[in-house]
Amino acid sequence: MKSAAAVTQANALHMARLYEQSPLCVALFDASDTVRYANPAYCGMYGMASITGLSWADLMRHSFELGVGSAIQTTDFEAWLSSTRSRRGKLPFRAFEADLTDGRWLYVTETVDEQGWMLCVAFDITAMRVSERTLRQDRDGALRAAQTDVLTGISNRAHVLQQLDLRLEQLRTLHQPCGLVMLDLDHFKQVNDTYGHAGGDQVLRHFAHLVVGTLRRDDGFGRLGGEEFMLLLPHIEPQALEQAVGRVLSLVRQSKPLPQVPAFSYTCTAGLVMLDAKQDVIENMRNADRALYQAKALGRDQMVWGSSLAA
Repeated sequence: MKSAAAVTQANALHMARLYEQSPLCVALFDASDTVRYANPAYCGMYGMASITGLSWADLMRHSFELGVGSAIQTTDFEAWLSSTRSRRGKLPFRAFEADLTDGRWLYVTETVDEQGWMLCVAFDITAMRVSERTLRQDRDGALRAAQTDVLTGISNRAHVLQQLDLRLEQLRTLHQPCGLVMLDLDHFKQVNDTYGHAGGDQVLRHFAHLVVGTLRRDDGFGRLGGEEFMLLLPHIEPQALEQAVGRVLSLVRQSKPLPQVPAFSYTCTAGLVMLDAKQDVIENMRNADRALYQAKALGRDQMVWGSSLAA
């Protein structure tokens, strides 16, 4: 009689062989959003024999530049990437429809486990009731709009608070730690007063895209309003959280967001906490806010912990 381990291994091999033969498009991404497995149908969407080892962002860049795979309709790829990342992998399960450059239409599911790995499965629904496709597109578009900050393209207040609620529940049930960071652009009123609201908007978009470039797939990032942002970093310990926020502050400090004003630079301030399972969403946010205002009082362009986990 085979051992349980041997049976499990045999079943996994059978499943892998079936995936290789299946018309379903199947891919597995690790927590860093790097492809660990993709079956021939999935690779074929992008005109490649293998995509293992590519990051999702690089795969999308390949798709956009060569006009294969995902139909990415934008004149600003980096802005599209930031916006799409704000929704990708933030929920344990998500389903949506997507079109390909070859005219096919896919139904896509994303399933994320507690370690942040994601299983993507897509199947062709091109032949399914074309008359209803516009209605489904409008539905998906309305959902994206309801989750997206119009100016920056990242998560809006409602969407990032939904993610905060999920991370707090995961802390309570699965004991998964999560860092919460409040970020505020320093002296932003002066930016608006000096360079106008168009210049201020340019700085806000620059900040959003800069931060997105530092994040892992399951990190959450949203604009709460004005120049205030919230960052959620799950599966992280305090020291790593502090290092991640330090990188953000350093990148902002060195950046030049206004090409028309090369001498202009700006900074931001951060308040950090680790989520506390004994407190609700509002209390956790209040703790991070207190730390943010303490950091401002100390002179800005720095981070302060809002708990006993002092830097």
